[in-house]
Amino acid sequence: MAEQLTAPAGPVSIYAEASPNPESMKFVLNAQLLADGVSVDYPNLEAAVNSPLAQELFNFDYVGRVFIAQNFVTITKSTDHQWAQLIPELRTFLKSYIEANGPIFTVDPAVEQKAAQQAAATPADASEADQATSQKIIDLLDNYVRPAVEQDGGNITFKSFNDGIVTVNLQGSCSGCPSATVTLKSGIENLLKRMVPEVTSVVAEGITI
Repeated sequence: MAEQLTAPAGPVSIYAEASPNPESMKFVLNAQLLADGVSVDYPNLEAAVNSPLAQELFNFDYVGRVFIAQNFVTITKSTDHQWAQLIPELRTFLKSYIEANGPIFTVDPAVEQKAAQQAAATPADASEADQATSQKIIDLLDNYVRPAVEQDGGNITFKSFNDGIVTVNLQGSCSGCPSATVTLKSGIENLLKRMVPEVTSVVAEGITI
């Protein structure tokens, strides 16, 4: 039987916090769901095979995406419902589920995330110099970019570095956010180009600049 990871027992308080993406809402808890710096993004029900909590959230017909981080859950809606109608229902569900010690994950996301990062930083066909550059980019994203992005209810992950182009994945509220392209170019790209001379451009999968 798969190991089930749950939040620490105790009373749970939750408040909703708006994100730059009007279709996403960040639900902040006083309970720790994941280790610091670890997060997981579920763009649909099929992707949530290792998260009973995310699967339960997808049972709400208006939930289109679920993102889980250290102490918050970002939910992206897929309908024209107003958040004023949805927030009380989602907040009540999350509070009840976590206080009942409901399973959050069946596989530790920290293990999967570490393996994915190592694979991205050291692809088999990359030169030693490119591998070193990739690791430098990952460190910059982790230390300077991710904390700010998490404040907005999302995450950014490194995918590849090739011929000066950094490819990243935007998750949670950042996926589909109207301001994501501006942040990507004016913020993240400028930072990486300044700190890593080998970088010429930053692009995000699924986003057209």
